[in-house]
Amino acid sequence: MTTFDTIESERLYSGRLPAYAPYLVLLIAFAASGLLALLLGWGIVPFVIVGGLIAVVGMPAWSAVVENRRAATDRLVTSVIWAAFAVTLVPLVWLIWVVISKGVPAIDLSFLTHDMVQRLDPATGKLVAGGGLEHALIGTLLVTLGAVVISVPIGLFTAIYLVEYGKRNRIAKVVTFLVDVMTGIPSIVAGLFGLALFTLIFGVGTRMGIMGSIALSLLMIPTVVRSGEEMMRLVPDDLREASYALGVPKWRTIVKVVIPTALGGIVTGIMLAISRVIGETAPLLVAVGAAEAVNSNLFSGRMMTLPVFIMTQYSTATPQGYARAWGGALILIVIVMVLNLAARIISKIFAPKTGR
Repeated sequence: MTTFDTIESERLYSGRLPAYAPYLVLLIAFAASGLLALLLGWGIVPFVIVGGLIAVVGMPAWSAVVENRRAATDRLVTSVIWAAFAVTLVPLVWLIWVVISKGVPAIDLSFLTHDMVQRLDPATGKLVAGGGLEHALIGTLLVTLGAVVISVPIGLFTAIYLVEYGKRNRIAKVVTFLVDVMTGIPSIVAGLFGLALFTLIFGVGTRMGIMGSIALSLLMIPTVVRSGEEMMRLVPDDLREASYALGVPKWRTIVKVVIPTALGGIVTGIMLAISRVIGETAPLLVAVGAAEAVNSNLFSGRMMTLPVFIMTQYSTATPQGYARAWGGALILIVIVMVLNLAARIISKIFAPKTGR
């Protein structure tokens, strides 16, 4: 080995920082930032920003002294990535904290089991306004269920056609283009479509829950198509060819081989599509309207949904309205979180088992 190679090897395999170095740098950085905050009277935001900047700069500088330039560059990039991740978490954590802190006090048993219709108080004998979201919760579940029933078969069959039957087909290219266009449709346009469709059929002033289901299905179908298409494309062609070699028809191969293999990803895509539309306000406000009582019939009358309930209660500009709005927002976030957790669990359950 030449002298030059020996020098380069020493530079490449020079000293290493201890495993606790990042934690030590963070401790020193925020200690220094805290000292500056005490001396200059800073608030929490400047304290965090300055501490983060000191950590991002200090870690690569220490690495450059002890290790080498390549390791220092790696430490710098790693520090910047972690800093970006922390900045991304700030609004999310702040949002969750605000919703929980303001929504929990408004939630009790009566809030979940009553609607907004006035009822006779047996203690006082007077009419009191209801203060719950039972009607909105039931309306949201029914309208979303209707959208799932409409969009899942259409989206899944479209994905099957694009993957299994429409390869290098002009019709498939047109369908793919239209699906991409539908992905960017504003939600208010979907609501106006549902309103216009039922107005032409039943007349002006028609409001039904099914109108909201149709509007939401327009927003769900592109997501279902795309997720199903991508998952079925990941199924190896060897599985299809093995099925064909046994004399199995194409449709049966799709049902027994392709869909079961891709089922985890397909179900996950459906759950994510539901999570995407369950919080839409504009199409439901336009197509479904609002109501104060429970309506469990999708084909008759107006229905209240959680997003519309939150909007209407917050627009009252009263302390009770604000409390109900925050309570409804917390319930909506919990529903979306449950759907996302269910999607992950289902994807793990139905994921193909790879034996080793």
